[in-house]
Amino acid sequence: MSALTAGLRRALPRLNRRRAVPAAAALVVLAAAAVWAVRPTPDAWTTEDLRLAGDAVELDARLYLPADRDGKVPAVLLAHGFGGSKETVRDDAESLAERGYAVLAYTARGFGRSTGEIHLNSPDHEVEDAQRLLDWLATRPEVTTDAAGDPKVAVVGGSYGGALALLLAGQDQRVDAIVPSITWNDLGSALVPQSAGTDAAGVFKKSWAGYFFGNGTASLETGGRGGPPEAPPGDPACGRFAADICAAYLQMATTGIPDENTLALLRKSSPATVLDRIKAPTLLIQGAVDTLFPLSEADANAKGIAAAGTPVRVAWFTGGHDGGEGPTSDSDRLKYLTVQWLDHYLKGEGEAPGDDFTWSQVAGFSALDRGLVTNGYSADAYPGLSGTGSTPVTLAGSAQPVANPPNGNPGAISSMPGITSRLSSLLSGNVALDVPGQHAVFESAPLTAAADVAGSPTVRLRAASPTGTAVVFVKLYDVDANGTATLSAGLVAPVRLTGLPADIAQARPVTVTLPAIVRQIDAGHTVRVTVATSDQAFLTPAQPTTYTVAVDPELTLPTLTGEPIADPGALWWYVLAGVVAALVLGLILLLVVSRARHRRRDVAVVAEHADTPLVVRGLRKAYGDGFVAVQEIDFTVARGQVVGLLGPNGAGKTTTLRVLMGLTQPTEGEIFVFGHRLVPGAPILSRVGALVEGPGFLPHLSGYENLKAYWQATGRPWEDARFDEALEIAGLGDSVHRKTRKYSHGMRQRLAIAQAMLGLPELLVLDEPTDGLDPPQIAEMRRVLQRYATDGRAVLVSSHLLAEVEQTCTHAVVVNKGRIVASGPVGDIVGESPSVQLEVSDVPAATRVLEDLGVHSVKPEGANGLIVDMNGTARSEIVASLVGAGIGVDRLVPRRRLEDAFLSLVGDNSRGSGDR
Repeated sequence: MSALTAGLRRALPRLNRRRAVPAAAALVVLAAAAVWAVRPTPDAWTTEDLRLAGDAVELDARLYLPADRDGKVPAVLLAHGFGGSKETVRDDAESLAERGYAVLAYTARGFGRSTGEIHLNSPDHEVEDAQRLLDWLATRPEVTTDAAGDPKVAVVGGSYGGALALLLAGQDQRVDAIVPSITWNDLGSALVPQSAGTDAAGVFKKSWAGYFFGNGTASLETGGRGGPPEAPPGDPACGRFAADICAAYLQMATTGIPDENTLALLRKSSPATVLDRIKAPTLLIQGAVDTLFPLSEADANAKGIAAAGTPVRVAWFTGGHDGGEGPTSDSDRLKYLTVQWLDHYLKGEGEAPGDDFTWSQVAGFSALDRGLVTNGYSADAYPGLSGTGSTPVTLAGSAQPVANPPNGNPGAISSMPGITSRLSSLLSGNVALDVPGQHAVFESAPLTAAADVAGSPTVRLRAASPTGTAVVFVKLYDVDANGTATLSAGLVAPVRLTGLPADIAQARPVTVTLPAIVRQIDAGHTVRVTVATSDQAFLTPAQPTTYTVAVDPELTLPTLTGEPIADPGALWWYVLAGVVAALVLGLILLLVVSRARHRRRDVAVVAEHADTPLVVRGLRKAYGDGFVAVQEIDFTVARGQVVGLLGPNGAGKTTTLRVLMGLTQPTEGEIFVFGHRLVPGAPILSRVGALVEGPGFLPHLSGYENLKAYWQATGRPWEDARFDEALEIAGLGDSVHRKTRKYSHGMRQRLAIAQAMLGLPELLVLDEPTDGLDPPQIAEMRRVLQRYATDGRAVLVSSHLLAEVEQTCTHAVVVNKGRIVASGPVGDIVGESPSVQLEVSDVPAATRVLEDLGVHSVKPEGANGLIVDMNGTARSEIVASLVGAGIGVDRLVPRRRLEDAFLSLVGDNSRGSGDR
């Protein structure tokens, strides 16, 4: 029977009949609970896949019905984004069905398994298709109706689907409510934006337009069915786009300026044309991290719908086409607003939601996944893009020349349309890059107070061009105290100017309205306005030229204040915080009691050791299983000494150092540091610096920053750190300002030594400080330790490199199997040598002479050296015999190394008692 089995049998009670019956019953209950926990949960909805006929098209659709419905239920028509399908809105459909709605999710014409061509939400095609879907819903017996052929229905969709919701509500009064998100108002101005107060055409968003055009042509390859590629039905350059849409894209992409036909076509697919006819209460959701459809698109939609007297509510969130769904706190808020809106206007539940405005602002980063965390805010009414207040900022900078590169190459980077990026990267400005010579900078003084910016900043711009025209991009950066500039959400204001003079002095100012942002610019930060000539997301003039640009000093920042929105999840954080606080208080109380006990034990100072850095008496360390790591150790480290602690592996060196540093308690014995008896946490440890069991640093910080963080953690005054002196002794030089992840092993060791030296402690304890260093680094470390042991300081160093200890240390303590076998000055331990080392002019002749003298052995060393075991022969006799034979003797020194002494003390068996 093994010791483990025997131990278990002793620890566990014997199972008899009296104990077996309740134990079996408990197992049955546990098994039943486990089965109940892992049982499959039935869906709260049922589904039906459909093929619905439209006007010369067949739409792929799926109907979701609540499984537990009691009678008829209202319906939701769920529209997807561009390039999506009924599958991409599946999660939303299931969530709404679970809330008691009949949800019809479908794939728009030209996408996925639906037939037809893409007409960009044309009223004559996609919108008419949606009307036919309303007709179909009205025929379903499960769907509530307002009248014959009129279903109780809301339309919900994002981006492409959001525009469909607006256009359908404007064209069909049967729609009872809509929730469009991250969508456009005027497709022409969205794709060719103009940010200046001028009649000139805007600047073409080539990257976003190309991304969507590519999505439309890509669906041609598989036909949306995942099968083999289909043959093109027409022009392969157009894919599944209708011919007029394809021609409009090609025209814009070629010239950069849409013609009248293109503008008319885009206008036809714009909600701006029907806003005055929308009667369905509208919840508009728009993302602040969206370079395709920024906040200005929702602002225009809100104003147009409200002007018709229709209830409208606006919500902003920290996401969008560039930022995705945003942080969880934002997506939870939007889901709540959507359900509240639908429940009231479709089910008649709850009070009318009202027209209050909600938005979010970045609060920091999550400790769990480094994702962004936002705080939500609300205001009584939607303020538009001008905010409820404003902060004027004065910019400095004279007129500056900027070069327009040929064909926009090389081009500045503000965002990366269509490429999934971390939301935090977009908001922290990691993407933005301006090209030297292609941008002008105008900057403010540091702000004296923080500004909560929410809306569109404005600035007045002047420009001159030898061609009479110019295309520029105006950007607003938040620049922190370290000079790091952040372009919020990658948003820029594209501007095309015509009729410009060649001389900037004759240029007339135009007002530039920058994209709306939501950002807190902290006090001490500066605001930078950059005017650039290129941006990789836009199509710029092909001809190279040089503009001159200037901005007026006054920049207006719209500001907004509101009431914080309570986060339902915050309750659990408060509960958790309470638990943590209780644990922390308990630990503090335990620490106070423990330190008080230690202080009671440590008030006395042993006078005879008060000026001695370290005294170890009768140290023993044994573990609970009987293992003894240290048998008995006694030694002293005096001021000015560099003491080497030597011993084979497992001799107990590291265990001894761990006890010295209070990292583990000794079983027996006493340790005195400057006369104070050492216990864990003793205040006297502040006079000790240590490196035990290897260095550890934060790789993203520089060496200096790591040292600074370490010292701040000690809670000791900054002036006591004596940084400059410690760094000078460690010899780190300028390398201390490099990130530690770029350090070599040797540099990390030296940084660890510098950390141990902070405050210049009177006793330095180092465990294998030369571990992993190359010979030059070892030599430098030797000089570092010798320099340190001056001015009354002392060093205790553990090492297995005997040659280095011999050259570095003044004293040595040799440990074997947990006991000291020798201690004292290195010279005393090495002792008198039976061998000498000679340097002679003729090695072969000297060898013959020495052998004739009867020495024990003669071994060559190097070109002119000999190692001679004298066998009792006097050194004077050796020298006389060599000189008498005409052989020159350049050097004679004793030959005994610490290694020889060490081996004679511990023997060939290096097995020790073993460290733990």
